[in-house]
Amino acid sequence: MSTASVDALQRTAAIVRRRIVEMIGRAGSGHPGGSLSAADILTALYFHVLRLDPENPGWPERDRFVLSKGHAAPALYAALAERGFFPVSELDRLRRLGSPLQGHPDMKSLPGVEASTGSLGQGLSFAVGLALAARLDKASWRVYVMLGDGEIQEGQVWEAAMAASHHGLDNLTAYLDYNGLQIDGPVEEVMSISPVADKWRAFGWNVIEVDGHDISAILRATRDARETKGRPTIIVARTVKGRGVSFMEGKHGWHGKAPNEEQLKQALEELDGLASALAAEDGRPGAAGEDGEGTSG
Repeated sequence: MSTASVDALQRTAAIVRRRIVEMIGRAGSGHPGGSLSAADILTALYFHVLRLDPENPGWPERDRFVLSKGHAAPALYAALAERGFFPVSELDRLRRLGSPLQGHPDMKSLPGVEASTGSLGQGLSFAVGLALAARLDKASWRVYVMLGDGEIQEGQVWEAAMAASHHGLDNLTAYLDYNGLQIDGPVEEVMSISPVADKWRAFGWNVIEVDGHDISAILRATRDARETKGRPTIIVARTVKGRGVSFMEGKHGWHGKAPNEEQLKQALEELDGLASALAAEDGRPGAAGEDGEGTSG
């Protein structure tokens, strides 16, 4: 992937972040912290990695993505809207009565959503089932799933991890949004999950550790996951909760709280400034990033 392409993804991620904050602010409720920390990974997936067709969401050969940490739905909605699955104007209806954009994703009401999630700990099991189905059908599509770090305190996650390894599901790639915070505080204080990478290796997974806000690194890791045979891969992505909004960054209190009018204004000004800075950097000299999967349609 060229440097310009990485830059374009960074600008898209900035737009996705703006959409997240704006829709949560208008709704008056939602989960900004974990949505903002996931924005770069979702941007890399929906704008470079995933094989999909927004005009035909049910295309049988599409790749499948499962947002196991379903409370980060605003990040998924923003990515889907920007990718063309539905009009961006629909984002204004987040959490409204009768809206398809509820607090957690609903696969029966919104195009592009592959799984109804939000009961934490269940998404990886669903993804394992999808990956097994693809193998039985001898299909070429792949399965991707995002987990939260607080979420992997759930026992069902580890049952699914064992099953994926047992069946050698190399068509399955997981991303751990490792921002270190959950609703009640630091993950390590609520219930330690360390050593994360060693635990997944012990369960038979290929483990890649990256900066979850470095899009080039995310794409390289995703490519390496695709090339790994005989076992599933988890990409442990170190992220910052509330990334991109100064007063939200690293604060667990922003796990599930909407900004007020003044805070919304400040957040949007900061994100607009980030987008402008990225646009101004267009064409700057620098080494080209390595390519990811490059299967986006």
